[in-house]
Amino acid sequence: MSKPGKFSFGVFVFVTLFLHIPLAILVISSFNSSKSMRWEGFSLKWYHELFYNSGPLWHSFWNSIIVAISSSVVATVIGTLGAIGLCWYSFRMKKAIQTLTFFPVILPEIIIGVSILIFFNKIGLSLSLFTIFLAHVTFNIPFVLMTVMARLEEFDFSIVEAAYDLGATEIDMLLRVILPISMPGIIAGLLLAITLSLEDFVITFFVAGPGSSTLPLHIFSMIRFGVSPTINALSVVIIVGTALLALSSKNLYSSLLKR
Repeated sequence: MSKPGKFSFGVFVFVTLFLHIPLAILVISSFNSSKSMRWEGFSLKWYHELFYNSGPLWHSFWNSIIVAISSSVVATVIGTLGAIGLCWYSFRMKKAIQTLTFFPVILPEIIIGVSILIFFNKIGLSLSLFTIFLAHVTFNIPFVLMTVMARLEEFDFSIVEAAYDLGATEIDMLLRVILPISMPGIIAGLLLAITLSLEDFVITFFVAGPGSSTLPLHIFSMIRFGVSPTINALSVVIIVGTALLALSSKNLYSSLLKR
């Protein structure tokens, strides 16, 4: 029994190092005074460059934040209501609708991006930050739907019957029973949607218009001329922000489970 345990531990250590060594190198490089990978001394000049001389970079960053939060909130509302409808009600074509809803998850992003671009062209909608928002809502809905449905599949629907026996209406059931129980799944779906929106490049590349560049698009345009240490500094800021968000969401999730 000890040999499999040692092997599993060795695999765990290898995978952990494989995932985190690149991040460690990135953090160290952000404090390097040189633009090259060769260490030439500790310096904070790239952070100074980031916060004081990187206007276009921050503009694309805030574009990404605005799109990610707004599209994720809308996708979470639609995905949550869709998951509740699919789990709570029985109707014709239910399985067909579930299958169609999951298509964006399994289709290649390039196909989704091209199809959304063609649709926008057909309806005469000019490419802008708004089209990026619509595209992100579209591909985020299935992920929220699956996350909330996974939570609802563990739900004991005898509680619903008991609430009906006590005189609850469907609105009361939705607001006081279903949504509170689904809240961990809803929060998980929201955070997943925000993450997918922030890092998306392929679909955003097709539906972005002039002046509506997001952070992945801006970084892509920068690295074609070489990796700037300013990007390393921004990456460290994002890593720290993500870690704080993950810790806070974990505490929130734990508090919700205790209710």
